[in-house]
Amino acid sequence: MRTPETSLRRRTLLLVALAAPGAALANAAQSLLPPLPTGQWQRWGSGVLRRFGFRVYRATLWAVGSDPAEPPYALELEYGLSIAGEKLAETSVDEMRRLGMGDEAALRRWGESLRRVFPDVRSGERIVGVHLPDAAVFYHQAGEQRRLLGRIEEADFAHAFFAIWLDPRTSAPEVRAALLQRSAAS
Repeated sequence: MRTPETSLRRRTLLLVALAAPGAALANAAQSLLPPLPTGQWQRWGSGVLRRFGFRVYRATLWAVGSDPAEPPYALELEYGLSIAGEKLAETSVDEMRRLGMGDEAALRRWGESLRRVFPDVRSGERIVGVHLPDAAVFYHQAGEQRRLLGRIEEADFAHAFFAIWLDPRTSAPEVRAALLQRSAAS
């Protein structure tokens, strides 16, 4: 027989079970972020990009201060599909072009840099991009293996790249809104 006490106990256990994977994912993501001289990474929002019913990635925004769009901040993408690094670079450049970021010479240069940096990813793998005031740094995690992918030393590139998700004209406004909505756990 169900009593209010057993019902409450079941709901509590369910909430604990659901929260545990989230905490483990947050800890894993934070381990990909570089140490900071001051402050610490705080998780902001998280949103899912879906195309044709498939989860392309879950994006999570990490920031240091009270403004999540003021560097340094980090964007973690956990992929739901396998995608070639070449396609990641091409799509990034297409989105920067659509937003009017950079001239064609800059877009070609940025595309070459991204092709050198981005690996092929499989479902469950993560790429974390860190926007510093004068550069963008990229990390990759596949299972327990974590590695630095590269650093692109150009402030205009960093601004243009992260605008893909954070600019008001983004092609995924629902993801942007979710990223900029501070999570209750922060």
